[in-house]
Amino acid sequence: MTQSAKVLYSLMLFALFSAGLLLAKYAPWAEPDNTAMHGSLGGDFVLNSHTGEVALEDFRGQLVLMYFGFTSCPDVCPTALSTIAASMRQLDGHLESQIQPLFVSVDPARDTLDNLAQYSAYFHPKMLGLTGTTEYLDTLVKNYGAYYRHIPLENSALGYTVDHTSRVYLIGREGQLISTIAHGTPVDEVTALLKLQL
Repeated sequence: MTQSAKVLYSLMLFALFSAGLLLAKYAPWAEPDNTAMHGSLGGDFVLNSHTGEVALEDFRGQLVLMYFGFTSCPDVCPTALSTIAASMRQLDGHLESQIQPLFVSVDPARDTLDNLAQYSAYFHPKMLGLTGTTEYLDTLVKNYGAYYRHIPLENSALGYTVDHTSRVYLIGREGQLISTIAHGTPVDEVTALLKLQL
């Protein structure tokens, strides 16, 4: 193979790799849309926070925005949590006070309750960082039509990362799952959805 052919071959491989990454990130089939199944998804739960147990029923009468993730997440989680916080801040104080944001860590081995509290509060003072045992989280994410899995990382101090659902779960005032909000939804659209429910 000539030098120019090798260069062309390398460029083609790089282009295919880049295209694959883009498809993995933006493809609509990358994550199932459970919109039609909301009636069978959701349910009450009890998780741990740095101040003690927190139950979904504690927030009856409020809207709840819940997100599954982990504090070592490099970009997807911070983006989603920032969107939640920004959409809440676009509301007036009275409406904002009727929303409870929750960040549920699916990495309890690394995310301590104190770290979760600090991490969540960085995005919004009302946001609560929660987690539970692996067995409990397995059931919870299944009940909400979500998923997560630990993926080993070679030659990394982290040891592993976590692949997880990147949707925000909008839970109604009576604890019922209303809808899911896709990752990348603009802040203005999230705010408009919240206003409709409030």
